[in-house]
Amino acid sequence: MQKNFWKALGPGIIWAAAAIGVSHLVQSTRAGADYGFQLVGVVILANFLKYPFFQYGSRYAIATGESLIDGYRRMGKWVVALFLLLTVGTMFTIQAAVTSVTVGLLSSVLQPSLSYIQTTVLLLVICGVIVLIGHFKTLDRVIKIVVVILSLSTLTALVAAFSKTDIQTITHNQVPFEFSVGNVAFLIALVGWMPSAIDISVWSSLWTLAKIKASGYRPSLKESLMDFNIGYIGTTLLSLAFLGLGALVMFHSGESFANGGVQFSNQLLSLYTRSIGEWSYPILAIAAIATMFSTTLTVLDAYPRVLTPVFEVFTHKVEGQKNQQRLQLLWIAILISGAVALISFFAEQMKLLVDIATTLSFITAPVLAVLNLKAVTSPHVPDEFKPSKFLRLFSWFGIVILTAFAGYFLWMKTAL
Repeated sequence: MQKNFWKALGPGIIWAAAAIGVSHLVQSTRAGADYGFQLVGVVILANFLKYPFFQYGSRYAIATGESLIDGYRRMGKWVVALFLLLTVGTMFTIQAAVTSVTVGLLSSVLQPSLSYIQTTVLLLVICGVIVLIGHFKTLDRVIKIVVVILSLSTLTALVAAFSKTDIQTITHNQVPFEFSVGNVAFLIALVGWMPSAIDISVWSSLWTLAKIKASGYRPSLKESLMDFNIGYIGTTLLSLAFLGLGALVMFHSGESFANGGVQFSNQLLSLYTRSIGEWSYPILAIAAIATMFSTTLTVLDAYPRVLTPVFEVFTHKVEGQKNQQRLQLLWIAILISGAVALISFFAEQMKLLVDIATTLSFITAPVLAVLNLKAVTSPHVPDEFKPSKFLRLFSWFGIVILTAFAGYFLWMKTAL
């Protein structure tokens, strides 16, 4: 069992690497910096409510040997078309948002002679080469190393921050949360990618199938869900860790975050090191860069991996490894071009770009949640692989809550 589990371990870690990024480093940190510990419950609730919909990606892949895209196709081509519309509507913004934060950190820490846009192109090309040449095995190995580095460095920084900060002072200075337009807009942006956009449940199903193909081992449902749960629990804990760092180090610091990526990164790292100690700079820099590099890499791998089977639904199956690689290269080139164009336009508005991306993900979340639930409870899925009655009821509860908040946000934006 233990030997087989190690064969199964991987897709859940890659999922975590995709999830741990902007939502953690930027949004969770901002939540702590602006509101202290008041939004801890919101972060826990968001992770709790979205859990079933992310889990269904791995569950469906193990149950059927298909990706969630195949599950959508079984419901009708219009469902795949809807998913494609949601994907194309968000993918450039999401890739641009995670890349913008990564480049901001790299520019802040390494201070390269290249311009911001040149660094952006170089980073995306490097990630693209890793995806194209290494395929899943390289992605699997690289991400596992990065996630270990990220976890250890983040926890080290959190322990150091706790040892130097009086928590009672923070809680005493907290002002009760008000549901103003600005505060609600931030809540939506925070929850939109907490722990991530529901889109990546589809990515998870594809990574699960890629792992089976690469390893030659098809794990049981129990092994696959254990792999996913390790990644999900770790992601949740790290989101709380980053919120804690924001609260312990930045709350009532008298500074507000800049909009630009480089300036934001400079502020983030300088505030941490001033409060924790100069010795912590390398640890914090490694944690931040590892966080965002892993996200940038996995997002650039995921969208081409998703778009190819979607493309096949409306045309024909792409035969031959060379043709598949050419199509993958085309998707990567399109994704990089769109992301670079957006980053050029929002070069000094990194926070705005992040908020747009996370808000779009929040608004589309209920639709994808319903599709995932319908896919995993379809008649062709064996009964022993379907979610329990409790998990189904909890899923509908989550869908109602997500829909209500999305509707409330849209009403606020139009009415006020």
